[in-house]
Amino acid sequence: MSALSDHDPARHPQLDWRDGGVPVSTRFDDPYFSLGGGLDEARHVFLDGNDLPARLRAGFHVAELGFGTGLNCLALAQVAAVPVVMTSFEGWPMSLPQLEQAHAAFPELADLSAQLRAGWGGSVIRVGQVALRLVIGDVAQTLPAWQGQADAWFLDGFSPAKNPGMWGPEIMAHVGRCTAPGGTFATYTAAGAVRRALSEAGFHVARRPGFGRKRHMSAGIKP
Repeated sequence: MSALSDHDPARHPQLDWRDGGVPVSTRFDDPYFSLGGGLDEARHVFLDGNDLPARLRAGFHVAELGFGTGLNCLALAQVAAVPVVMTSFEGWPMSLPQLEQAHAAFPELADLSAQLRAGWGGSVIRVGQVALRLVIGDVAQTLPAWQGQADAWFLDGFSPAKNPGMWGPEIMAHVGRCTAPGGTFATYTAAGAVRRALSEAGFHVARRPGFGRKRHMSAGIKP
């Protein structure tokens, strides 16, 4: 697949655009990033929640459930000073025009987001020091088939109340299976069912202060 190709058009999400350019999934009725500052939330939840960039080393592997606009990848690329790997699982990849419209909300990431779009559709997308592999399809099928080992997880699917299939015990068990010893996860949600599933998957789970109007988030480590 060439670097200029796009993903299957039939799988592109249907979007509404609200509040100055925030994409909202019509399927899940949920925004792709915080209305109160998407980049700041990505840094607070996914970077700080996994103690990044302090833990980064060459070959460090980040895995993600819910690629969305790629904002978490861009936030990681902005702070990565060494080559790292990222594998992201996404059921409904955006089209290039959708990505470009979403990225316009983050002018400080313009160079990195241009790199992401330039590689869109390729087997490995280079974004700064990040080598991104995007796994397209239903996570209930793609994650069980994955044999990778992540050092950190960004759990960023749509709300558990609106997209429960991405947060069930079976999926969280595979997250635990695919986490290296000492690996971590972070997520914006503090839903009890998700926390219990991650605990059963082998993580020591902690509740932390959330971003903005969200009182709590969750993070954890696999011993």
